[in-house]
Amino acid sequence: MLKMIFINLPVTDLAAATRFYEAIGCTRNAQFSSDGASCMVWSDTITFQLLTRATYATFSHKPIADAHKTSAALFAISCDSRQDVDAIVDAAVSAGGKGDIRDRQDHGFMYGRTFEDPDGNIFEPIWMDPAGMAAEPAIQGG
Repeated sequence: MLKMIFINLPVTDLAAATRFYEAIGCTRNAQFSSDGASCMVWSDTITFQLLTRATYATFSHKPIADAHKTSAALFAISCDSRQDVDAIVDAAVSAGGKGDIRDRQDHGFMYGRTFEDPDGNIFEPIWMDPAGMAAEPAIQGG
């Protein structure tokens, strides 16, 4: 069986969040979407399940964090090239996100940037050259 990951994210405006995730390259799967959720497919193995805060609350008894004020996770996503890293950050900014919330990381064999979605969730698109990784020392702290 193919191993997959489904990342559930609380959102304040489901329609706006859906448009944002479409703008960065996700496709909405209507079969697993509803008035309270948008199933946004990133790849064959990664899906972002955008949930209204009310829907998200049905899955957890804990208070829902405000990702604009706290950080619980950073989502690193692989890209096929440096240009793809730049393109997804540019798309995120154009769709209402914040780009480059920390300095760009350029280690030659690895290139990364960051962006926040409108709900404050942090993404780190990265490109890595496997051939160059063997020649470089390990990177500490991503």
